[in-house]
Amino acid sequence: MTAASQALEFSVLTAGETGAALEDLARLRIAVFAAWPYLYEGDASYERGYLARFAASPGAVIVAARDAEGRMLGAATAAPLADHAQDFAAPFARAGLDPKEFFYLAESVLLPEFRGQGAGRRFFEMREAAARAQGFSRAVFAAVERPADHPARPAHYLPLDAFWLRLGYRPFEGLKAAFSWRDIGEAGESVKPLQVWGKAL
Repeated sequence: MTAASQALEFSVLTAGETGAALEDLARLRIAVFAAWPYLYEGDASYERGYLARFAASPGAVIVAARDAEGRMLGAATAAPLADHAQDFAAPFARAGLDPKEFFYLAESVLLPEFRGQGAGRRFFEMREAAARAQGFSRAVFAAVERPADHPARPAHYLPLDAFWLRLGYRPFEGLKAAFSWRDIGEAGESVKPLQVWGKAL
């Protein structure tokens, strides 16, 4: 059986399992986000701080994708948007939206050789179910925007917009967040715009 044909097993981690999974999640984030369009220069120290803050949210959710041996090959995270208010308060306020009304789908990371088997859809479905279980009726996520002529853009890159549209998500016109990280090869961090997408659950 090839790696790509292995069946993945999906589960929502319990509060007691979350802490033990953070090291695997950091490893996956560094590996996956090194690629286009994020180009993230992985930093273990940053990952520890970021994930500790994420895990501190009472509503935090981690969906794990594992192989039959229990190895985590992918994961998706989510939490109430109000727990990330420092990143989203200003753009949401400008749009007349209350962050307390939204569940934030923070990230989906999956090793490349296991893509194309429906994991992305499962990640969304399971996080949306968690959002509804916590009483939320709207979900959002943020996608980085890169210039079309960026020198690192792969020639045959296909953005995920069509996939997100099939799931019922739409971009919020004019609603953008801004995050800073260090691109691969950069000396320091730079600010990137992220388009906010959302849908009613």
